[in-house]
Amino acid sequence: MTEKELLNQGYRKYSGKAIDVYFNLDICQHSGNCTRGNREVFNVKRKPWIVVDNAEANEVERVIKNCPSGALQYIIKVNGDK
Repeated sequence: MTEKELLNQGYRKYSGKAIDVYFNLDICQHSGNCTRGNREVFNVKRKPWIVVDNAEANEVERVIKNCPSGALQYIIKVNGDK
C-alpha cells in the first residue's frame, strides 16, 4: 500500500529515518502485541506513543508484522534518508 492510500484510510504517520510507521486507531484490536514486542518504540504511556527511531528498522518491521488487525503498517524508505 502507498502512503497516500494509508493516509486516505485514516492511518496516522510516524516518521523515522529508515522506516515510517502508520497507525489506525479505528481498526486496532488492542492486542498489545506492539507494546509487548518493543516498548522502546511502542509505549502508550508517552506522547507520541510511537517513536520509530528507538529501534532499527528491521526490529520495527518485526513487531508490526505481529499486529493481528493491520492497524500498524510500515513503509521502508529506499535510501533511509528521506
